[in-house]
Amino acid sequence: MASRRNRAANGFAQAHFLRERAIEDTLLTLSAINRQFDVALELGSGDGRFGRELANTPAAAKVGLLIESDLSPALSAQQSGAARLILDEESLPFGDDSLNLVISTLSLHTVNDLPGVLVQIRRALQPDGLFIGTLFGGETLKELRGCLMEAEIEVRGGYGPRIAPFAEGGDLIDLMKRTGFQMPVVDSDRVTVSYEHPLRLMADLRAMAESNILHDRPRKGLNRALLQRMTELYFERFADDEGRITATFEIITLSGWKAHESQQKPLRPGSAKTRLADALGVKEGRFGTANERE
Repeated sequence: MASRRNRAANGFAQAHFLRERAIEDTLLTLSAINRQFDVALELGSGDGRFGRELANTPAAAKVGLLIESDLSPALSAQQSGAARLILDEESLPFGDDSLNLVISTLSLHTVNDLPGVLVQIRRALQPDGLFIGTLFGGETLKELRGCLMEAEIEVRGGYGPRIAPFAEGGDLIDLMKRTGFQMPVVDSDRVTVSYEHPLRLMADLRAMAESNILHDRPRKGLNRALLQRMTELYFERFADDEGRITATFEIITLSGWKAHESQQKPLRPGSAKTRLADALGVKEGRFGTANERE
């Protein structure tokens, strides 16, 4: 993945529109939290865009030291004036309880072991520390995936995975719970992008370092016949009135807290001191509450 990000470094700035949307979603989540974060880490900071955008918002007052990190030295050289690290998201070099906030914008969907990364993030956070991450969800590139699959079946008589699978929102909230995060929240932001041609879409994916990263991807590449049939199918099914094709991207924002004794906890079943009927001002009947009738 590091070599892929290095190759994409020159074109990254021209294909940053989805990451800008993800950063906007992240800052919106952060701005709603009334908390000070003395030490924050950004995983997969790319060209440092998040740090620059953060500096221009009121949320900047909530963040003390921002540490930017990435796999790619080429992209790291373009970062903002924050502290910089070159590191692997799957091997975090931070001690337990050392960070107040961890941010990730559109980088964790490419890791090999997402549950393992989330466990490392939780361990690195101090009690009552916060994680906010954005990653592509299951609706992402559904049009391209469908057309590529059908075209390859027609042309070659079989299909190999060309696009890595993306997690669904419901699966992610369960994953946050299983990896020990408290009060997890998952939001979905669907973005529809218009292109003049499917190959223009694929060029943007390469510029964003979002081309196929699967280890077991097909050995045979996308030849002319396959691309031509995929293009025909794409225009037949997903072209608008102006002859441009559409592509869907689902940006999922997930957040969760490391456990702390000050956090709200659900009451034990049967421990309530007030009856629901009393709170609603109704009489309690045989099968629950009922409105009193005259």
